[in-house]
Amino acid sequence: MNTPFNQMPAMGDRIVYVRAVEVADLPLSLQEQAEGLTQIYAVHSTDGAQLALVADKKLAFALARENDLAPVSVH
Repeated sequence: MNTPFNQMPAMGDRIVYVRAVEVADLPLSLQEQAEGLTQIYAVHSTDGAQLALVADKKLAFALARENDLAPVSVH
């Protein structure tokens, strides 16, 4: 179906990016807080600033939505 749809609301700077992060790549002080996890998820603003680190992807999306942000996965 090739019907144009121009009704989507503008997201502007409400978009945040969620990506997996290897705990081994984090500073030692953060590695110690990871409580045995090998991978966690980072939430980043559109300019690349890290806003949060959380235990799993579902939590990252929930955190973003709870703060009226629109999360997008980055691979």
